[in-house]
Amino acid sequence: MFKIKLTFIFLTFFTLVNTAKGKVTPKNYDFTYEKLKTFYPGNRLEDIKKSYPQARLINKASVELYRVDIVHQRYKFPLFFQSKDGAIIDFYARLPSYFLHDIFHQSLINRFGKQNKFYNKDRTSIYTWSNADNIKLTYSGSCTITCFPVFLHGIRNDKKALQESFLLKMSQYFK
Repeated sequence: MFKIKLTFIFLTFFTLVNTAKGKVTPKNYDFTYEKLKTFYPGNRLEDIKKSYPQARLINKASVELYRVDIVHQRYKFPLFFQSKDGAIIDFYARLPSYFLHDIFHQSLINRFGKQNKFYNKDRTSIYTWSNADNIKLTYSGSCTITCFPVFLHGIRNDKKALQESFLLKMSQYFK
């Protein structure tokens, strides 16, 4: 009888302890898409240099390529952007693999609506929004055991800008 009472007391105690409410936030919950709006096509290079004085010029030509590290308490990732005549053409962010794809993709859907195009090959997907805040937005996610984001690219939706696209240059470089 004593063992039954003792067991009941322990079960009751551990049940109360295990029901304690604790908030667990995954690492990308505090990421805000607003951090990327600074690098939107059409924004001025001088404004970015004021906000991000550590911006490094990587390639100087008619189109300049810069790198900035987006840093926060829980994440750090590189963002590349191109500038021509002092105006931003496009940006490319290499997102951390510990960001959760499902949450990040859903946040893009909540902000811009359902994507216009979708392509999937070998567990890697590419999503395109044709008119997200007046830019063409491309997001890629991939899956192995879990799914994770790969990159986010934003560019003005016109032929001139598309010819100077960072993604186009990278694809030609790796041929």
